[in-house]
Amino acid sequence: MDYPALKERLVSVLAGDASDAPEDIRTASRDMSIFERIPQLVVFPKDAADVATLVREVNAAKAAGLLVSLAGRAAGTDMSGGPLSHSIVVSFTRYMNHMGEVGSDYAVTEPGVFYRDFEKATLAKGLILPSYPASRDLAAMGGIVSNNSAGERTLKYGQTERYLEEVDVVLADGTQTTFRSLTPDELAQKKSLPTLEGEIYRSMDTLLTEGAATIEEHRPKVSKNAAGYALWNIRDPKTGNVNFAKLICGSQGTLALWTRAKIRLVQDEPSRALLAIFVNDTRILPEIVSRILPLNPESFESYDEHTFTLALKFLPEMLFHFGIRKAISLGIRFIPDALTAISGGAPKMVLLAEFSESTPAAALAAATEARTVLAGLPIRTHLAKNEAAAEKYWIVRRESFRLLRKNLRGLAAAPFIDDFVVPPSSYAEFLPKLNALLNEYRGRFIYTIAGHIGNGNFHIIPLMDLSKPEIRDVILELSPKVYDLVIAHGGSTTGEHNDGIIRTPFLAELFGTKMAGLFRQTEHIFDPEDIFNPGKKVGGTLADVEHDMLHTSKKS
Repeated sequence: MDYPALKERLVSVLAGDASDAPEDIRTASRDMSIFERIPQLVVFPKDAADVATLVREVNAAKAAGLLVSLAGRAAGTDMSGGPLSHSIVVSFTRYMNHMGEVGSDYAVTEPGVFYRDFEKATLAKGLILPSYPASRDLAAMGGIVSNNSAGERTLKYGQTERYLEEVDVVLADGTQTTFRSLTPDELAQKKSLPTLEGEIYRSMDTLLTEGAATIEEHRPKVSKNAAGYALWNIRDPKTGNVNFAKLICGSQGTLALWTRAKIRLVQDEPSRALLAIFVNDTRILPEIVSRILPLNPESFESYDEHTFTLALKFLPEMLFHFGIRKAISLGIRFIPDALTAISGGAPKMVLLAEFSESTPAAALAAATEARTVLAGLPIRTHLAKNEAAAEKYWIVRRESFRLLRKNLRGLAAAPFIDDFVVPPSSYAEFLPKLNALLNEYRGRFIYTIAGHIGNGNFHIIPLMDLSKPEIRDVILELSPKVYDLVIAHGGSTTGEHNDGIIRTPFLAELFGTKMAGLFRQTEHIFDPEDIFNPGKKVGGTLADVEHDMLHTSKKS
């Protein structure tokens, strides 16, 4: 069998579409990463039954000798190359884009639902998924679950896996099941099944039991992690309950394809106040963070002097993105910042500690207390008493990268050291070493640093001319250096963007060979024929990074 024959077979058995049209292939070959993989087919399933049929047909084609696999895709905003494939891409946004019930504290969704539509439905009941990513206007639920996404509210609320209660999946043999929390008695019943599902429960129960010490030893020491398989999250130590939904979350479609998810929601607090903190000496960052975190901010974000300067340089372009009337209003609010930059220069870092409460007075009191606990430190602060007053700071934090991409022609966004996490206690030692490392490459790329300062999660996304071989060499040379530094300080290579093509090669270094072996066993237990998204989480190499890297300066 070849791909044209497989396409004809899929067209005849699927309710959805199977396409090799150039426009569909072109769209599916890129995400927001530095990679391009050109698939042979793109399949648009209509429903879970279609996904199951597709998996069975792919198994048959593989048994007939065709080298074939499946990579799930939703909105394509992934920055790691997670949904890219040389074989078949399964795209969910065309048909599997329906919201289910929104209950008193949960919502049901298909993977192709855009988060903006999901949030509109939940906010109608005063509820929200607090782990939404910065790309909330672009991302879809398929990637949010598959990457274990986490954004600016994660400091208080945690990552997506905390909210994924149950998930319907199609397993590697084409069977459908639901992963949810199981009691020990229910687990025993599942283990007795004479099916792939039963084998998964039996083998994973053995792996979790025999590997318990290794798993606990390598539990991430930072508060955010999207690297590897979250084997430490599956079994509740208090109840003994097991929930494989926690494993599917963050697995990047390498264990199963999910088709429906039940997600827990929280009440959206109506009032917020923010303390902006201007820092010139980054050595005091650990002290600032240690004083602020006990006050339980909802968000604690940061951006650097490059971001601050960039925002002022391209202020008109940034503001008019929101329309003329709002641009004028915001421009007036930026006048003090411009004067500060002219008179005293940009601060090394700007920190944003935001507090959410049930009333404006309570939110303001919390932000005021944050200012009080920082008294005596060599910093400047500004109290934004409500969301309108805080808006200009959030615009800089959220819009700077878009500005950079729009105004620097001929350069492509190159996320390759974009999502590491280190303990906040390490800032005084880690950040000077990081800056010294980046300074070695000064002049070869432009970058800004922003992140979740409360979690130790930093985003460095350079803009580079990827048509130049020497620039592509920088990626291969600098990535190991940065990740060596991160790992040496007890960090993780990714907090929310996941492994994909770009970081899978570093998993053995991050977790050690024994834990990496458990990851390989896990992948093989769920997917013995390597149907689902091979080369992600398990088996990916730096040679893959080099081979699939974009060779043009085309914008992402």
